[in-house]
Order: sequence, then C-alpha cells, then structure tokens
Amino acid sequence: MIIEDINGPEDIKSLSLSELNELARELREVIIERVAINGGHLASSLGAVEIAIALHYVFDSPRDKIIWDVGHQSYAHKLLTGRFREFHTLRRYRGLSGFPRMQESPHDPFGTGHSSTSISAAIGMIEARDHKKKGFKVIPVIGDGAMTAGLAFEGLNHAGHLKKDIMVVLNDNEMSISPNVGALSTYLRRMMTGDLYTRFKKETKLFLERIPKVGDPMLKIAHRAEGTVKGLFAPGILFEELGFEYVGPIDGHRIDLLVETFRRFKDFPSPVLIHVITKKGKGYPPAEKNPSMFHGIGPFDIDTGRPQSSARTSYSEVFGECLVELAEEDKRIIAITAAMTEGTGLTEFARRFPKRFYDVGIAEPHAVTFAAGLATQGLRPVVAIYSTFLQRAYDEIVHDVCLQNLPVVFAIDRAGIVGEDGPTHNGAFDLSFLRHIPNMVVMAPKDGNELISMLRTALSYDGPCAIRYPRGMAPRLKGDETPRTMPIGKAELLKEGRDILIIAIGSMVIPSLGASEILEQEGISACVVNARFVKPIDVELIGHLTRNIRHVLTVEENALQGGFGSAVLETLNAHGIRDVNLRMLGLPDEFIQQGPQERLREGLGLDAKGIAREAMALCLPSIS
Repeated sequence: MIIEDINGPEDIKSLSLSELNELARELREVIIERVAINGGHLASSLGAVEIAIALHYVFDSPRDKIIWDVGHQSYAHKLLTGRFREFHTLRRYRGLSGFPRMQESPHDPFGTGHSSTSISAAIGMIEARDHKKKGFKVIPVIGDGAMTAGLAFEGLNHAGHLKKDIMVVLNDNEMSISPNVGALSTYLRRMMTGDLYTRFKKETKLFLERIPKVGDPMLKIAHRAEGTVKGLFAPGILFEELGFEYVGPIDGHRIDLLVETFRRFKDFPSPVLIHVITKKGKGYPPAEKNPSMFHGIGPFDIDTGRPQSSARTSYSEVFGECLVELAEEDKRIIAITAAMTEGTGLTEFARRFPKRFYDVGIAEPHAVTFAAGLATQGLRPVVAIYSTFLQRAYDEIVHDVCLQNLPVVFAIDRAGIVGEDGPTHNGAFDLSFLRHIPNMVVMAPKDGNELISMLRTALSYDGPCAIRYPRGMAPRLKGDETPRTMPIGKAELLKEGRDILIIAIGSMVIPSLGASEILEQEGISACVVNARFVKPIDVELIGHLTRNIRHVLTVEENALQGGFGSAVLETLNAHGIRDVNLRMLGLPDEFIQQGPQERLREGLGLDAKGIAREAMALCLPSIS
C-alpha cells in the first residue's frame, strides 16, 4: 500500500496522478475500517480525501498552515501527516484525537471541534506572520455546514477588509456535480480561474440579453441556460462583494483539478475563496446514501452499514419521544435545534410537526434569540443543543431570555463526560454558567422517567428552564415510573442514613446509590438525596438533614468551580448552616481528555467506588 510509505506530506509530492488517485482509495479504505471499529465522523472525512491530498501536494505543511474547520473532515489529513501507524488509536483513550489538536502534531496549527472558527484563526495567523516578517501561507478549509454560522461571515468580512493573502477552501458537501454538467463545470472552472473570467461574464450577459423573449422555439432552453449560468455565478457574488476573488465551483474529487487550482492561486496576493463541490460519504455507499447517519457514528458493520445496536433507549431518544407526545397535547410547543436534528433526538418531531420545527443551522446564538422572539408571542419554544455548543449562546441566554424572564426551555444534551469526542465536546460547564443567571431554573434527571417529568415541568413553568442530561443510555428506575409535573426546587430523599449525607445531581445519582451500598458494607450509614434542581436548591430538605448529619458530600458531573457543590455550599452559608463538614466531588479544573465514558468517570472518582472512597475519607475519622 502507498499509504504505508507516507511518513509525512513530503512523501506524496513525487507521486504521479494515478498514484495519488490510488492513495485516495487507500485512505478511504483505512478510514472506513477504523471508524467501523472505533466510531467517529465518517461521511465528512470521506468527502474531503482528495482535498487533503491536493493541499498537501501543493503546500508545505507544517510551514504552511492548513486549518480544518470543525475537524470532522480531517482524518485523511491525519493519515498524510505521519499518523498512519497510530491511526488505530483514533478516539481511543490516550490515542489520536478525532479532531485536529495542536499538542498532537505540528501539522495541526489550530485545534478545532466547534465549527466556523477557521477563518478568524487564519486571519490572526496571517497578521502574526506579517508582524514577524515570515513567509508562510494559511489555508482554512471550511465546510460541513460551518458557513451557516455567523462567526464564519465575521471572519470573511474582516479578511476582505484586510486584503491579505488568505486562501479559503469552501468544501461544499451538500450537493454533487451531476455527470451531464461535468464537462460544462470543468470548462467554466478553467474560464473562472483564468484571465477570461471577467470577459466571460460580460459576454454571457450580452448573449443572454440578445435572446428573443417571446416567439422563439429556443425560449425554454435559453431560460434554462440563463438560470444555470446565474446559478453558477451567484455563489461568487456574495464573496466578491466581501472582497474575495471567487473561484469555482470545481469538482472536489478530481485531484488534478484541485492541484491545478491550488497552484494557480498559491501566491495570489489578496483574499481568494475556492468553492469545491464534494459528496459527503464519498466511496462508501451506505454513507453516500445516508450522510447524516454517518456524520458521527459509533462502531458499525462495514458490509451492511448497520450500527452496533442497543436495545436500551438513549436520553436523546427519551427527550424526542416525550416532546412529540407533549406537542400532540400542546400546539404552542416549538422545537429548535442548531444543525443537530438527529443528534438531539428531534427527527420524529421534525417529521410529525414540520411547521413547528426549526433547524437554524450552526447558529446557536440565533437559535436562542429566535426562541425568545417566539416566547414573546405566547409560544413554548424548546431549544435542543449540546452542552458545549450552548456555550456559544451565553449572552443571548442572559440578555434575550433570562433578563426578560421568557418561558424558553433549554434541553441540554451531552452534558458531562461525552467520551471519545474529548475536550471540545465534554459538557463540563453548563451548570456553572447557567445557575448564576437570575430567573433561570436548572434541573438534571437521574433517569429517563425523571427526564420526562422534568420536560413536563419546564413546559408548564412561566419562565426560563434548563434541563441537562448526559450522552448515553437512559436507565429507568423501578418505583418512579409515572411521569408527572414536579414542584420547582424540590429534591428527592432516596435513602435514609445517619453518618454521611450524599447529595447528588443528574447522572451521579445512581452511582451515589451504588456508593451507599459499598459504604454499608464498611459500616457507614449513608443518606442519599437526588437534588433534581441545581437552582433553586431544596433548602428545606437539605437544612433538615444537615441538622443531624455533619458530613456532607456533593457529587456532580460538572466543573467544581461554580457548579452544583458550590450552590449547596452557598445555600447552607446563606441560611446560617455552617457547622457541616462539606466536600465537593466533580470534574477537576482541567479539560478532560477523550476515552470511554465509564473509564474516564472511574479515573475521576465519579463511579460508585470513587464516591464511596471519597465518602469514607470524609467521615471515617469521626467514626473511628
């Protein structure tokens, strides 16, 4: 295999075109085989194979900086930059990251995981280069929906103003080039990238103006031709107005065309945007047929494309099913997501209620303010966004929702440890950045049934509510099977005890119950409370229990700074309850790396054994 001899980008520069095409085939084969085992972002990376080869063929990484926006497209880039022999560790504990990571390789000049950052980062690098009088090129590769985010256009606007030599590669994988227009596209690409580009546009306009408007048997053909030409040029108008030279669209699976275009504009002195059309999932039929499913997927069977299934239901699915049921009852309910329909469990809602469902693209700030506008008119918007993506809409939550005390429900998926996607996706901060905002109610369910109850509660509450729940399967505890509306701020006493009070929130409730059983074997009687609410805290129950139990352990899957434990400590202090020995257990002051969820929780002491160990350390001195 050619790939076995590629130890860095310099090794592909002597390959022939046929060898480069064979290399593309091998890269796809390696990517498919590994993602089938480890899971990952398959469809996007398959679509960007030729782009990665052409960029590394023309440019000189790591001197030249290639920034892969979002990072979903970067697997071929990793394989071409000396990481082939480590690729089997992709997304594994202490293995290769599923995203570009500066600490992993000098060929990753900027870490990405959230979308639309590449152009802004590239401008910063170019300005730094010029300040330091260096001579490298910077090429952001943006696509996979990232151009729907406002940040991308802020970057384009600034780049056009600065007029520096940035080369933006727009990987447009939402459409493919049909065979019947391939030759025309190739011809127009050559026209657009040459000196005839401007003259061609003018002559085409004059030609179309001379076609008779009525009575001509060629009328339909002419109108169709006019629409085609306008369609081909229209994408460039926006970018040209922003100060970019627009090139394309070109076939993103033709290495020869990509190499020719990149070479031609390699030393272009001002901003240029190269519009490349690719097919998401290219080379693997199941991913081509269903690119959304294969955007981010767990382990799957290569022959059939079927994921390794589980009979259990995820929190996302519980949320989606419940919201559909509630929307049948209440016509005011609107569902909103930011380019994550499948990931947030809203596929069925979108199918059943298309006029009440909005996917706003990768535009989380807009999603929140859009929801606020809906709420002012008496509707009940539910904004379903991953925890780390909601970080991008912080100001809108404060200014547009909470300040005006509007009834917007935030369904916060992937809260806590997410696993193999690593630090860019671990939802470590939402409790901290939400609970201090006035008017906001924050809750977290211990299981699937409680999530249903909390969603009912949030939709009946006349103010902003946030429900945070983890990635993964949702347990259903016996004895709590009837969903109901909950009193705001009321916790649940799960187990009585006398030696230590364990107050847990969300995903940490069940491990805390497990810890209490371990403690019982050690002669320690643990009282376990499911807090349910991070804000407001159940002062009545916790105050009553701490009168008799001196040792208190709070447990959360969130950063300790400003999180749930801090809320309990502040509450006890505010109510004059200061004679308790309180310890907080949660995520440390660091970014948690990738790995299986359970392994990471075990390492952080957030499993039953770890919680029991912390509890024993807290209360054994007094017992002994």
